[in-house]
Amino acid sequence: MTLELHGITKHVAGQVHIKPTTLTLRTGHFNVLLGQTGAGKTSLIKMMAGLDPIAAGQVIMDGEDVTRLSTQKRNISLVHQFFVNYPHMTVFDNIASPLKVAGMAKSEIQGRVEEAADILQLRPMLHRRPHELSGGQQQRTALARAIAKESRAVFLDEPLANLDYKLREELREQLPELFAGRGAVVVYATSEPEEALLLGGETGLMEDGSVVQFGPTADIYRAPATLSAARVFSDPPINVAEVTKTGNEMQMGDAVRWSVPTAQAGLADGTYALAVRPHHVTPRPSATGTVRLNGEVLVTELSGSESSAHFRLNDTAWVSLSRGVHPFEIGQQHPFYLDPAGCFYFGPDGTLVAQGGSV
Repeated sequence: MTLELHGITKHVAGQVHIKPTTLTLRTGHFNVLLGQTGAGKTSLIKMMAGLDPIAAGQVIMDGEDVTRLSTQKRNISLVHQFFVNYPHMTVFDNIASPLKVAGMAKSEIQGRVEEAADILQLRPMLHRRPHELSGGQQQRTALARAIAKESRAVFLDEPLANLDYKLREELREQLPELFAGRGAVVVYATSEPEEALLLGGETGLMEDGSVVQFGPTADIYRAPATLSAARVFSDPPINVAEVTKTGNEMQMGDAVRWSVPTAQAGLADGTYALAVRPHHVTPRPSATGTVRLNGEVLVTELSGSESSAHFRLNDTAWVSLSRGVHPFEIGQQHPFYLDPAGCFYFGPDGTLVAQGGSV
């Protein structure tokens, strides 16, 4: 089973909302759409599902052109971030609802519902109604409905966004197993880069209604093709600064200089955009050859075992992320250390031209 998009676009009030998009999505892994709110993830999913009209292009499912088919005729399932269940129905009937609409025999419905309920640990709740369930159980019910239907494509639109942290972690770990071996194309939309990395598979990075890069998730993380892609795939935000290479020296601003690492030795002299993720900017030297930066601390945060500091460097806001608790003082100058091995370099057109050895 494959789901192919051939130059599909969407217009809203005469304006292009989704730019021409061509992708091939396959079974056997998660296909992740990663982008900030408003990037176009939900719109693209609705177009694939037949819920939003397509201005141009084609949607092909397993060789069949379904561009003009209704959602019901595409045999797909859609799970939203909101708990969409029928409040007057039991959990059993919620899971069984698309099977009943399809006219399936009662015995087969019984078997499919019970199988899905067992997978999602819902068997004891089958006679309850949605208002008697926790948020996690309600979302499990929606997932069970998608599994029982045995759709050709399953669209998960930020399905864990409204769950608490613990439930998100549990379901996130289970999701790849839930859909493994079922033969469906699974498309998962998220705004969290960490979630994309945990799910693996292939990822399409979305920005401003366009897929800016698509491919194996780990490969895109290690080598974003453009500065735009690097920005999408970074949380906290990636740090960016203009640098100039002259001979064997790299310079940032007026005071920061370092010897060009071997990985960038072949770069032509000139000006580049340096981008470095926050975990390669630390409050203490993390490796030989780190470059000292001095910045004014603006905001500090402690999350679990990690500390982050937002600081001002050459009139630009930067972020440092490191393990442990560090004695930052708001408004004070503090040393930070840049690891050149973690840097990307982008040319004037925004494309990747070089990178360090441990990004």
